[in-house]
Parts: sequence; structure tokens; C-alpha cells
Amino acid sequence: MLRSRLPSLVAGGRRYALKKTGLYDFHVENGAKMVPFAGYSMPLSYGNVGAVASHHHVRSKVGLFDVGHMVQTKFRGPTSAAFLEWLTPSSLRLPLPYSSTLSVLVNEKGGIIDDTIITNTPKTPSTSSRTPGDVIGTSRGSLKKIEEWNGDGQRSEKGKVEMEVLEGWGLLALQGPEAAKYLQTLTPFDLRSLTFGRSAFVPLEGFNLHVARGGYTGEDGFEISVPPSETVEVAKLLSQAPVQLTGLGARDSLRLEAGMCLYGQDLDEDNIPVEAGLSWVIGKERKETGGFIGADLVLKHLKDGPPRRRVGFIRRRRSSSSGCKVFKPSSSDLLGTVTIPESNPTLEKNIAMGYVENGCIRRARRLR
Repeated sequence: MLRSRLPSLVAGGRRYALKKTGLYDFHVENGAKMVPFAGYSMPLSYGNVGAVASHHHVRSKVGLFDVGHMVQTKFRGPTSAAFLEWLTPSSLRLPLPYSSTLSVLVNEKGGIIDDTIITNTPKTPSTSSRTPGDVIGTSRGSLKKIEEWNGDGQRSEKGKVEMEVLEGWGLLALQGPEAAKYLQTLTPFDLRSLTFGRSAFVPLEGFNLHVARGGYTGEDGFEISVPPSETVEVAKLLSQAPVQLTGLGARDSLRLEAGMCLYGQDLDEDNIPVEAGLSWVIGKERKETGGFIGADLVLKHLKDGPPRRRVGFIRRRRSSSSGCKVFKPSSSDLLGTVTIPESNPTLEKNIAMGYVENGCIRRARRLR
């Protein structure tokens, strides 16, 4: 019998019911262990398949992730690109049709309030019900901030834009070296034309879905946006052998191994894009002209260097938790902190990510 009640999260002495994606019941039916993540009940692992086995499966074959906790929002109107350029440091004025840009949303102090993917989706004859615009994926918290900025046309300096939140839409990530081979068996669309950072509306066994090539595991992969009424059926279609359902446990080790950030762990509103190693999301001309929220401090970091840097570590011993301190060798001088430690299945070593003082990377040897 399916669980009829969602678990809850206690925060600040109050109990909050966790949200669920459209695949909650699907996860439970497949033996998922559900845990709180970003305000949602999400799968940690499935059945007796542990995180290490799932990690290896994605690295060698292909896994399917539910990333439906990310909210997809469409922006339309003549000022939509300008508005998004005000929210992010990326260059969006002349994007190629069906191109995607990885970026970050920043606050007035240049701190990161979320990471996001911005996709240009023009209307085509086969997608007449979908009007053109930019689609971005964000968390619920950052979406509220965007809505506030858009609600005040004067504050945004670009005027209001039309926002459509795609409520209840599913988002599935098919990741691994065999992802393209498997997906190609389900469509006549030539996936070789869908290179990294590009997207298209792809027919998949009777479904017409927006498919973007990219991912967060370091492997070849696709992110597939699905209307609410089709999410479960598409998940069933995409979870046949050799695809293995994969949860948060393997996702954490895979993304850390690939050196990718996780918001709320390696990124937050105190992190400036430059110190987080994300200068590459800043458009070339925008490094000169700015024009986005918090540009002054971001451009200062680009010119003078940030006070600290995000780095990776290999450790002799595994840390018990995030937040452990980084010290100079044979010294009590603090250099920084670790954001996430993991025992890595591929390297068979203990690795970690964290922040240390700029210029002290080679001296950061001792963690405790």
C-alpha cells in the first residue's frame, strides 16, 4: 500500500509538510527510501541498490533522476531577455534558438541566490501551443524573489515581463555514457544533432517533449521537461533496462566527483560567482559593462581577485560532516572550511570541496 501521508520537516520549532513531485508515488512503488531535500520528499536510493552501486551504474551505463523539485518558469515579452540579464551576469541578448545557458541568479550584494539553466525556446509549427520565450529552472525560494522583482517594474529597471510558472511539470535527467544510445531507441529524431547546450522538441514514443542535452554528473545526458499528465508514463518509459532509477545518494557523489556545485551546500547568498569558480558564466562584455544586480562587487572580484576560492581536496581520512576547518600545516591558522566531504567510489579516495583563502591553496593541507 502506498503511503498516504507525506513526511514533515521540523524547522524553527515548526513542522512543515514536505512537498512532493509528480513522481512521489512512482518512487514509493519502486522501493525508494524518501528523504527531505529542498522542501520536497525525494528518493535517496531504491530497494537494496546502494549509493555506491548507483554511482558506478551511472558512470558505466545510464541512470534516471527525478529533478522535478526544480520549478520551470517561462518568460515572455520584448523585455524578457533584458530582465533576465538584470538578474544574471550572463549574455542573453542574441541566444541561438534552442540554446541553453548555465547561469546564476545574484542579489544586490553579488551573492548567489540560485543556480539556473536558461533556455531559449522559440515557437515552431510542431509546438504551436507553446509560445516563444526563455525558460529557466529555479528553486521555489528564488522564484519568489524573481516574482517580487518582476512585480515592481521600476525596481527591475526593465519593466514587467510575462511570467508563466509551469506548475506540476516534471523534469527528468537521463545521465550516463549510454544515455544517448538508449534515448535514440525511443525516437526517430537524430540525437547526434543535439549537441551539449542545445535543446529541441523531440518525439518520444508518442510524447512530444522538450529535451536538453546537459547534466550535472560529468557524463553525457539529457534533461527532459514533461507536462504533469504525462510525467509518470514518461518516467516508466525512460526507466527500462539498462536504465536504473537513481537517487540523491549517488547524485551527491557524482556531482562532487565532477567538481559541480550544489546550491545550499557549496553555494549560498554569501558566495560571489568569482570566488565560487563560476566566472565563466559571466558574459565577456558584461565583465566590462556590468548592468546586472550586484555587479559592482562581482566586477571588483574579477579585477582584484576574490578573498577566497572554491577548491577540491583529496584526504587521507574521511570527514564526518561538512563544515570542518582547513588549517595551515603544523599550525592553528585557519584557512577555510569544507562544504562537502565524500568517499568517492570511482577514485576510491576521500575527496571534499570547500573554500580557502585566495593564494593559500597549496598550503591547505590539514583538515579537522
